[in-house]
Amino acid sequence: MTMANTEVTRLFSEFLVASRYEEIPDAVRHEAKRALLNWLGCAIGSSRHETITAMFGALSPFVGAPQATLLGRPERVDILHAALINGVSSHVLDFDDTHARAVHPSAPVMPAILAYGEWQKISGAALIHAFVLGVDAECRIGLSVFPEHYDRGWHITGTAGVFGAAAAMGKLLGLDAQRMAWALGIAATQSSGLREMFGTMCKSFHPGRAAQSGLSAALLAEKNFTSSLRAIEAPRGFAHVLSTKFDPSTITDGLGQRYELSLNMYKPYACGLVVHAAIDGCIQLKREHALTADMIAAVHVKTSPLVPELTAIRKPQTGLEGKFSIFHACAVALAVGAAGEPQFADAVVRNPQIAALRDRVAITADAGIRKLEAYVTVTLKDGRTLEKHVPHALGTVERPMSDADLEEKFRSLTADMLPPAQSDRIIGLVWQLDTLADVGEIARATVTP
Repeated sequence: MTMANTEVTRLFSEFLVASRYEEIPDAVRHEAKRALLNWLGCAIGSSRHETITAMFGALSPFVGAPQATLLGRPERVDILHAALINGVSSHVLDFDDTHARAVHPSAPVMPAILAYGEWQKISGAALIHAFVLGVDAECRIGLSVFPEHYDRGWHITGTAGVFGAAAAMGKLLGLDAQRMAWALGIAATQSSGLREMFGTMCKSFHPGRAAQSGLSAALLAEKNFTSSLRAIEAPRGFAHVLSTKFDPSTITDGLGQRYELSLNMYKPYACGLVVHAAIDGCIQLKREHALTADMIAAVHVKTSPLVPELTAIRKPQTGLEGKFSIFHACAVALAVGAAGEPQFADAVVRNPQIAALRDRVAITADAGIRKLEAYVTVTLKDGRTLEKHVPHALGTVERPMSDADLEEKFRSLTADMLPPAQSDRIIGLVWQLDTLADVGEIARATVTP
């Protein structure tokens, strides 16, 4: 094996330490702002979700000093609990960003660095820099074992996200190369998350715990808490224990020349990205032909094999289960022409008319169809057949959401939580992120009564 293969942790740690803010391209810095705005909307919008209510109720007796804001809430907690709870709230709607190939980038990284940044009054530029590097860490390390790692049942946002939080925090703390490697090692030994948990509160627990664990890893390393210096690539390290197909070049190739944040994608619909092309097709057909549910005899969707693997819940009973049901997603898209968070509420999932239309949806998996592509065929009761091919779903790299789209998404997610003036102020602060002296301004701007 080459040195690059046996010293991945060291080489990557040295890159993280040496990276300078000025080296980050303007487009990537702007993408960090877009990611922050999207992440904030998701976190604030679900800050009163039953998942957060249960978590805060269980953990509130044990929180420490009021160092950081719980986004969209009045409470302040210690930074470790803020990272955990804000991480969970940002993912619970399954509406947060997604890298083009694997990880949900923001949910494990942003909670850690924003909580710490609020406590220590770090600058917006420092937050951007740390976030970009954290996304590089989680995506590169995650993709080095993908897809076999994911196929075996690991939830890669949790398992790889902890590296992103540790790397980003290590950059904020100014760790040297040895301590950065320790931080990655401490992160590696906490890597976890099982796909069995999809459709339950534990799915969003994964990025929250990754944020908290990555933050802890960097803080421990700063105080000389040691770990293996080869935690990623060693025979009993992360990559070889969690996968049999480790590709170290994925981590080290092109460091500083390309940034994984450039491949970030944002969801226009409040469910897994693999369903978005099918939703797109259904909404387009509804609009073009003024469809109503009672006009539809049958719906057939041809998709990638990954879609039924991830979203095959035929009769969901809760909103969380509905997010993992392509049948429900297509039904609401055709019935109401939308698939936002309201369409995945428990009451909508249990609505008899939606359930009846859901039962008329069938899917076929085709290995020749890409992950974010779909063919939708709607057969009407009058005998007509309508077809729509969606080669790239809205929100993908090929069809990105605009800045204005993201602003509208933020306002939609937070409409029940924040008055318009407060939402506008947060949006303005995000677009000015690189000029802020204290990122805590953003967190504190989200507080509600």
